[in-house]
Amino acid sequence: MIIDPADQSFSENHKLMIGSIVPRPIALVSTISNDNVYNLAPFSYFNGVCSNPPTIMFAPARRGYDGKVKDTLNNIQEMNEFVINIVSEEIVEPMVACSTDFDKSVDEFKISGFTPIKGEKVCAPRVKESKMSFECKLNTIVEIGNAEPGGGFVVIGEIILFHIKDEVINDGRIDLASLQPIGRLAGNNYTRVFDSFKVNRKIKPD
Repeated sequence: MIIDPADQSFSENHKLMIGSIVPRPIALVSTISNDNVYNLAPFSYFNGVCSNPPTIMFAPARRGYDGKVKDTLNNIQEMNEFVINIVSEEIVEPMVACSTDFDKSVDEFKISGFTPIKGEKVCAPRVKESKMSFECKLNTIVEIGNAEPGGGFVVIGEIILFHIKDEVINDGRIDLASLQPIGRLAGNNYTRVFDSFKVNRKIKPD
């Protein structure tokens, strides 16, 4: 089968992408508006970019029903900062509670029951219940597509401070059994990291 994305709707293309680009790590992004209202929302187009400086990216899409920009992006554009909170299995349900498109005046920390802790280098709060959080300053925002449903943005940020619970790190390495990160699949489905295998590779060619 061959499908030309130009021949179908953005929602049909979206289903193909989220069903095949799996599993996707989840960034629970916390921000603050210039009116001092906290915002908390999950995004599963999320990954690292490079390590010098330590840099991450996530992609907040425009709202699918009206094409408007989400509060998370508005806050980052205003404040030039944000926090990425890693989602472990034990906090999945309150994370999902933050995924509704609430009015910008709504504080998702209160909706979900998460505990906000003010950042040390940014004004945006981090999630106390998250085992790892990254305080980030904005590097750049790249707009993709048109200002309509299906379009979106790539937000690139530099990590300026790591917060890691002691039990999660061992000799500078993350213990996945302790972190228990979850990945996003299609629809309402998620996956655990519990079955892994190792394949050695050559560091340098012969």
